[in-house]
Amino acid sequence: MQHWELLLFFLTISFVYASVGFGGGSSYLAILALYALPFKELRLIALICNIIVVSGGVYVYMKNKQVNRKKIVPFVLLSIPMAYLGAIVRISQHTFFVILGCSLVIAAVLLWIKTGPVTIDQLKEPKRRAFLKNSALGGSVGFLSGMVGIGGGIFLSPLLNLMKWDLPKKIAATASVFILVNSVSGIAGQLTSLPEHINYSRIGLLCLAVLIGGQAGSRMAIRFDPLIIRRMTAVLVFCAGANVLFKHLPLFFE
Repeated sequence: MQHWELLLFFLTISFVYASVGFGGGSSYLAILALYALPFKELRLIALICNIIVVSGGVYVYMKNKQVNRKKIVPFVLLSIPMAYLGAIVRISQHTFFVILGCSLVIAAVLLWIKTGPVTIDQLKEPKRRAFLKNSALGGSVGFLSGMVGIGGGIFLSPLLNLMKWDLPKKIAATASVFILVNSVSGIAGQLTSLPEHINYSRIGLLCLAVLIGGQAGSRMAIRFDPLIIRRMTAVLVFCAGANVLFKHLPLFFE
């Protein structure tokens, strides 16, 4: 395997993200985008690693009864098929990297914004209106996530915080479930057009790294501050997104 340092990067990212219940797919993708890897393999790696890490978080959230199934249904109802459709859309490598770069920059801005506390009045919204709005949001984020190769939590979580959708822990639980189902759906879509040559040994080693890091992070006694993790992620994905756009945007217009 080339670039053995990726194992350390992935292990560290999974360790930190698992401590707050997330998968870290956007950060895996941001790191991988800095290397000259085939873009279809890049998306596949990010989604598989996402599933390995975030599954533990979903289990913990469900065990602690922080997952509100009724409120999650509108998001996943459209996001699952839309993530699949996004994954099967045929785009060129340069188009993919331009979409990825723009997505990472936008996600960085959303992650950096700090939201205030949620009040009880802000949680009250007509059920029909909330269902339609949440379904549209879930479907939109799901489609973009399928195209880019992430679970979508990096978009959904900050947007729900800005919307004062629920308490932070409930939003984190919702984002974790959203990431898991979209990652599975995205992989299903990618399986329809996998390239002939895939470095399975690299995928296996990176999966092993995030499994070790994720298990260690989910079991650690000390938890990192979610705001610090968000800000660190914002810086990482912004730098990666800007770098990707700098490299591929000129080629996109040729």
